Amino acid sequence: MHFIEIIKTIKERREVLQVTQETLAELSGVGLRTLKQLESGKGNPTLLTLQKVADVLGMEVCLKLKRLVNEKR
Repeated sequence: MHFIEIIKTIKERREVLQVTQETLAELSGVGLRTLKQLESGKGNPTLLTLQKVADVLGMEVCLKLKRLVNEKR
């Protein structure tokens, strides 16, 4: 999943749950400014920030690493 899709999913979930950005920021411990930047597609959130937001929204962040084809084992 690309970053833009992740952000869209987080925002949609927040809206479905009828949680304001202010409430999500407070419950997740993520700054309101950071959350607003995240939802607008600006900024560069850490995995920890995404995890905090996802936890409050009842979501799970999964990271999949892909080995490069030309990489030696």
